[in-house]
Amino acid sequence: MQAYDPKAVHLPRFSPATVRKVALASVICYALLVVSGGAVRLTGSGLGCPDWPSCFQHHLTAVSSFHPIVEFANRLVSVAVTLVSLAALVVAALRTPARRDLTLLAAGLAAGIAAQIVLGGLVVLFKLNPYLVALHFVLTIVILANAIVLYHLSGSHATRAQPVVGRDLVLLARLQLSTLTLLTIIGTVVTGAGPHAGGAGAKRIAVAFRDIAEVHSTVALFLIGLTLASQFAFHHADAPQVVLRRGRLFLEVMALQGALGYLQYFLHDATLVVEFHLAGATALWITGIGFFLSLYRHPAQAIVNAPPSGHADAFALGT
Repeated sequence: MQAYDPKAVHLPRFSPATVRKVALASVICYALLVVSGGAVRLTGSGLGCPDWPSCFQHHLTAVSSFHPIVEFANRLVSVAVTLVSLAALVVAALRTPARRDLTLLAAGLAAGIAAQIVLGGLVVLFKLNPYLVALHFVLTIVILANAIVLYHLSGSHATRAQPVVGRDLVLLARLQLSTLTLLTIIGTVVTGAGPHAGGAGAKRIAVAFRDIAEVHSTVALFLIGLTLASQFAFHHADAPQVVLRRGRLFLEVMALQGALGYLQYFLHDATLVVEFHLAGATALWITGIGFFLSLYRHPAQAIVNAPPSGHADAFALGT
């Protein structure tokens, strides 16, 4: 029998349910970060807190005026996201039973928010450089995707992911996500060239706004057509109901996002419509990744000679 050591450190252990709840909280927080960041840009509050990491002249909090308060509120959301990301890392690392794949994904959240903090400081120091602002948004989407993956995996068995549809349909779904990635990147260029600079005197991306908006629209229409066609393919292949259901939701959000995009264009980038469009982009990524995740399952019993779940494809995840 092992002797009792009073100096030994007994770390707390967390259940799989706790890890899943914290992972869900991280998804919600990162979605809010996208929306609050958009509000900063759309209200011209990007330099409401002109200093970093303090807000103004070594004062941590904002002064009582509109733009500083909006920017400071976004920083408070960033603090909440940071705390939730660190909590996700702690509960994943101390989960019982241990899951190496979940710990790595949670570490990705912590690393991502650290990069966001540094990049956010650079955005302020370089006076809302549009390329840095675009990178800031893209990085937020990447971390949001990480959080969604963590949430889904935390509710699955620790076994190798197995596709529930054929290889051709998996490749078709990957093409959809690849097109969505391209659409998002072009969208940041549209934003960088558009009227909402985030603050007075901020530089814009040197490209014709109308031309890049039309490119963005063309890619969006291609994605809608591709998704609609893929739904016929999945129905024809008798895909599981969860795949069909999530595919329909993905298409519905995409159609709504497309309508918002055209409304935004015809209303000359009306601020409220742009904010809804940003929220729609976030919802589109959540539903798109959720659809892709449904193409895989994690059986309760591992298949023979399967590698441990920590070595499975990071995007080959269960429902």
